[in-house]
Amino acid sequence: MTNFVEELRWRGMLQDMMPGTEEKLNEGMTSGYIGFDPTADSLHVGHLTQIMTLIHFQRAGHKPYALVGGATGMVGDPSGKSDERNLQTEAMVEHNLAGMKKQLSKFLKFEEAGNGAVMVNNNDWFKDMNLFTFIRDVGKHITVNYMMAKDSVKRRLEGDSGLSFTEFCYQLIQGFDFYYLWKHHNCLVQMGGSDQWGNIVTGTELIRRKDAGTAFAITTQLIKKADGTKFGKTESGAVWLDPEKTSPYKFYQFWLNASDDDTKKWIRIFTLKTQAEIEALEKEHDAAPHLRILQKALAEDITVRTHSEEALETAIKTSEFLFGNGALDFFATLNDAQVLEIFEGVPQHTISKAELEGGIDASTLLAEKTSVFLSLIHI
Repeated sequence: MTNFVEELRWRGMLQDMMPGTEEKLNEGMTSGYIGFDPTADSLHVGHLTQIMTLIHFQRAGHKPYALVGGATGMVGDPSGKSDERNLQTEAMVEHNLAGMKKQLSKFLKFEEAGNGAVMVNNNDWFKDMNLFTFIRDVGKHITVNYMMAKDSVKRRLEGDSGLSFTEFCYQLIQGFDFYYLWKHHNCLVQMGGSDQWGNIVTGTELIRRKDAGTAFAITTQLIKKADGTKFGKTESGAVWLDPEKTSPYKFYQFWLNASDDDTKKWIRIFTLKTQAEIEALEKEHDAAPHLRILQKALAEDITVRTHSEEALETAIKTSEFLFGNGALDFFATLNDAQVLEIFEGVPQHTISKAELEGGIDASTLLAEKTSVFLSLIHI
């Protein structure tokens, strides 16, 4: 076994930790979990920090649980949000769960003997629980005063939009998730982003008050870009892990275009490279920053693990072609969608079929339109 907490620490991921957590983990294999709410049918790069946390947890010899919130996804978590989230139907949640399960299976080893990952759905234990059972078995153990003291609740109460009773109850629901997994799966640790600290601690408190048990908490730092903009967002929106929503080429370009400051943090967080490997790459990069050695190493590593070697090769060849370093025969291997994607955002000039049939003088066209790329017409 390796020291999981130390791994998070040197990678710059660790934020907060309940006393005794590191010592407990160092005693031997421990089960722990992270929750993912199915707000879409794909995870995005904003989820990668927590995915990487579970990967490191498993690599350290512990047993990771990925909780998908079939129940909580229909409620909404107020943490880190200023507005009420739109509620989803059960059918929408089920559709989203299917996509998330497929993606998480690419990162975690579910078939591993001993500490194989396990996926659980909190709808399995909430679907048959009625209101009176919940307020009797859960609500009576946590006071309103305790819930009101949480920063996420305070911010919403002080804001213009307020906080609905539905979202106010979220920390109790998440707290019961922890209790259930502690009780039935021996999950002793819950992990998550730093905005989840209050909800996680509510779980440890419920375990203590309800069964006099002990549980632990770890949170990771929220990732921000050096320029202050939100990590994982581009002008065209979120960067998804689903290749149908964000192509491997765009995914690769997102990491390749990161600033040096961001890349030096992200290569620690989002790759499995060792500290020695990263430090060697940093020295090489600093000696010739124009070669973007760090960016390439980061982009290649995460693109392969999210998609495949083949997807990475196509992304690299597409980049080389677009920037004038690739062979024309590669262009012929692309399908229509890939061709349109390459030229998305590039200045274009559409030529009608009639103009092509009548003949057109290229030098005249280029004189009139600078930096022109032709959008090809299907005949």
